[in-house]
Amino acid sequence: MGKIFCLMGKSATGKDTIYSRLLSSSLNLRPIIPYTTRPIREGEVNGREYHFTDNDFLSEMTNKGCVIEKRSYNTVCGLWNYFTLDDGQIEIDRYNYIYIGTLDVYKSFVDYFGSQYIVPIYIEVDDYLRLRRALDREKQQKVPKYAELCRRYLGDEADFNEETLTVLGINRRFNNIDLENTVKNISDYICKNI
Repeated sequence: MGKIFCLMGKSATGKDTIYSRLLSSSLNLRPIIPYTTRPIREGEVNGREYHFTDNDFLSEMTNKGCVIEKRSYNTVCGLWNYFTLDDGQIEIDRYNYIYIGTLDVYKSFVDYFGSQYIVPIYIEVDDYLRLRRALDREKQQKVPKYAELCRRYLGDEADFNEETLTVLGINRRFNNIDLENTVKNISDYICKNI
């Protein structure tokens, strides 16, 4: 029996870096590649971070009953959808997976697969450091979208509130002050839960 380790946290907590490190470790975790209708960012590769697609494809998959979870965001650049499909890439009876998601994604995965298959990994970072990291990352884009960064930051404050974390039973947290230590602690935690 496999597990899906759901990596969660507010923007700029280091999820992508930690995810990459865990994928390249000896833990033998497989990625689950989500889909999105948002534009591809500089440095991203279609099929690596996301499958970049459009709303027509999302409607088609919804009609076929293949959508495990879906999130929609009214951004300053328009409506962006993010979703995970039951498209054959998840064989929960054979492999262990890692996935970056939100609390809603975690809940949807629990509802779809069952709580015995889903392990939450919640990453935290001090708000000042998180905002500084987000600004530094956005500054590197050809066309920085600071208004969207602010929308995400404020949205995270509502989405990752303490009440929701408590209701979902997410009580184990990893504070990402030192990346090496955080990756080691999460790796140890994953080993105990495989």
